[in-house]
Amino acid sequence: MVAGGAPPRGSAAAAANMRRRRAAGGGAAAAGGGASTMLQFYTDDATGAKMSPNTVLFMSIGLSAVVALLHVVGKLYFVPR
Repeated sequence: MVAGGAPPRGSAAAAANMRRRRAAGGGAAAAGGGASTMLQFYTDDATGAKMSPNTVLFMSIGLSAVVALLHVVGKLYFVPR
């Protein structure tokens, strides 16, 4: 038996459970009808700085490049003598 306590697959209880799920989980709720969804981050209603995903990507790559460059500079110039 499944940990969730679901009825066996071919039983009438399982069929009734599927009917209830389909009725309750309509298309509006599945398409982001809730107030706090991931789509909220890309709308004008979101709070905070407005940045495109490309800007975030380039900034993270730039940060990684600066960290790598600092590692190289540290290995070359700050070696104990």
